[in-house]
Amino acid sequence: MPTWNRAHLLGRAIESVRTQSFKDWELIITDDGSTDNTPQVVEAWKKRALPAGRQARIVYVRSEINQGPSRNYNQGFRLAKGEYVAVHDDDDLWCDPRKLEKQVTFLDKNREYVACGGGVIVRDKSGRELYRFLKPETDGQIRAHMLFSNPMANSTTVFRKTVGEAVGWYDDSIRYNSDRDFWLKLGLRGKLYNFPEYFGYYTMSGENISMVKMREHFKIALMVMKRYRKDYPHYLPALIFNWVQYLYSFVPSFIERPIHYLAARLKRLLVK
Repeated sequence: MPTWNRAHLLGRAIESVRTQSFKDWELIITDDGSTDNTPQVVEAWKKRALPAGRQARIVYVRSEINQGPSRNYNQGFRLAKGEYVAVHDDDDLWCDPRKLEKQVTFLDKNREYVACGGGVIVRDKSGRELYRFLKPETDGQIRAHMLFSNPMANSTTVFRKTVGEAVGWYDDSIRYNSDRDFWLKLGLRGKLYNFPEYFGYYTMSGENISMVKMREHFKIALMVMKRYRKDYPHYLPALIFNWVQYLYSFVPSFIERPIHYLAARLKRLLVK
């Protein structure tokens, strides 16, 4: 769980891990130089009662400088001791208490798969549902959408640590949107799967990095998809789609902000 100045949101994200039916977990929180009371919040959670059965641990690692999301993710990935790694952003939370149990069981039984994810319920800051979406389910369906948008909803995913390590984790030369590149790399190593179930809540607050740094995100998306143009299908229509997104980022904010939710919903209807 990478975090940066989100102390007020950490508790609910941690609780959604703590209440999972799968108890053999370790939560690594990597703090990218927060200036709020994140250290105190994490310390308080470390002292709380842990799940029954084998004790789970909360590990807190802090960087004194802000490294950026990609390096912060990688710091946590490298510390992971388990066979599988689950990604969990600090402003999201898991909505299915059996999420990890289902995903670990799936990966244990299907060795040809390198990762799996699920659907997302999008909410505003007050917790009101805006819309929900499922990602393409089968490996074939996922590959058909690979170049259009991120094929996996990041905070719903679990991947094999050995494969993540083999592809070099996130590309830390990319400050934003490196998760998209990561899933494209993983797709070259094995199969991907998305459960047709909702695994996470995504809070659309207007403070999300993908919204605040929208132009950078879409610019990187163009660069990333070009890297894999020979590896996945539908490059030309995907290129057009990603260029439209990039041009959209130049729309003045007083026009873009009121229609952002609608535009995001339209994108999910078109390419998931």
